[in-house]
Amino acid sequence: MPETLTVKPAPKRQVRDPRTGEHLPKTGMIVLRTPYWLRRLKDGDVVKVKTTTRKKTTKRTTTKEQ
Repeated sequence: MPETLTVKPAPKRQVRDPRTGEHLPKTGMIVLRTPYWLRRLKDGDVVKVKTTTRKKTTKRTTTKEQ
């Protein structure tokens, strides 16, 4: 699985996704960790979005014995 990161534009910046040509959403987007995005991070054009991982929960099922 390719390594990814979640980024969003820095305040007062607009950054295009090189694959689609569309502007990066203000809420952020998961992108492949490529030299392009690492350069955007270094230059301050985008910032990393802290991702929260949900804890996987299992639902317990109970059976009634009759």
